[in-house]
Amino acid sequence: MQKFTVHKGLVAPMDRENVDTDAIIPKQFLKSIRKTGFGPNLFDEWRYLDPGFPGQDPASRKPNPDFVLNQPRYDGASVLLARKNFGCGSSREHAPWALDQYGFRAIIAPSYADIFFNNSFKNGLLPIVLGETQVGQLFDEVNAFPGYSLTVDLERQVIVKPDGAEIAFDVQPFRKYCLLNGFDDIGLTLRQSDKIKLFEAQRLAQKPWLAHTMLSQ
Repeated sequence: MQKFTVHKGLVAPMDRENVDTDAIIPKQFLKSIRKTGFGPNLFDEWRYLDPGFPGQDPASRKPNPDFVLNQPRYDGASVLLARKNFGCGSSREHAPWALDQYGFRAIIAPSYADIFFNNSFKNGLLPIVLGETQVGQLFDEVNAFPGYSLTVDLERQVIVKPDGAEIAFDVQPFRKYCLLNGFDDIGLTLRQSDKIKLFEAQRLAQKPWLAHTMLSQ
């Protein structure tokens, strides 16, 4: 998992409440057995005018010129500004995969669906919770100033605005530790690989018949 320390990025405003996971990555794209390739289909039904299906060449699609991510001023955005209850709906891990693979590194919203919130941290995406008034002010500033960027400093737990003003945010210490070090669940487990190998060796020494059982399966 990619580490998150300090990130400065262009902000794209998703000015909708209750954006669900089927809008983030529609159900037809969940058939893939891979964890990659979802970025081109992020917000597919809003982003394109033609129906989307797995395996399409993105260059052959018809972009919706009115959708925020298709507007030139937000090209290359890596911070998503959203409204309350972002990521609601079904508990598909593909949603943070798609956001990450599009290029987003952080999301700022007043609230998130619990499962999406947890899945985001486990996939290197930082979901930041701010008050609705703070989020509303950021929407006003993003809309008023083309090229509006924010710096997200996870170590200090602050968002730095273009004028240097800082907005503090909370993050659970263990989640912060994992993001700063790039540890997903597997990475956390592999830190104990020496202990795991020692345990397995001792277990087989004490119960050698397990080796035969394992080989015969």
